[in-house]
Amino acid sequence: MMSRDVTPLFIADVSAFTKTLRKSLAEQENLPGQAAMLGLVAKAAGYRNHQHLKAATPEEPQLDDLALKRALRVFDDQGRMIRWPKWTKVQGLCLWPFWARMPAHQDMTEKEVNAILKDGLGFDDHVLLRRSLIDHRLATRTRDGRVYRRIEQKPSVDALALMERLRGR
Repeated sequence: MMSRDVTPLFIADVSAFTKTLRKSLAEQENLPGQAAMLGLVAKAAGYRNHQHLKAATPEEPQLDDLALKRALRVFDDQGRMIRWPKWTKVQGLCLWPFWARMPAHQDMTEKEVNAILKDGLGFDDHVLLRRSLIDHRLATRTRDGRVYRRIEQKPSVDALALMERLRGR
């Protein structure tokens, strides 16, 4: 029995892929088995063999348990940040819940951003968070500081885990 490892495959040109695969299958006397078929698919996609395809596949990012643990310590039971973390990595991680509260694809005034930040803070330094959102490239602002906007991006595995755990509080 073969393993059920998931190997993602991106095919830039499906037409060329299917032509190559069809040609390889036509050269076979019998219908190939699973291992042979994996090799044919990998070759049609431009890899030497199935092992080459698997080696070229990036690994799933691992959860940084220590950073997540330290990030959770700076939030109270209601999910409000009660202090600013010491580690830069943890600081960036702790900004994601505030990023998630900002509306997507929408310009905001400084006053609107401040309201969002103050709502999630248990200490009085929303300016630090506002500046940090810019520094960590989670938000942008115009030179005059009148218009703020969340930068759309996929949160990291750590950020998703933090936001999920804070939601449960």
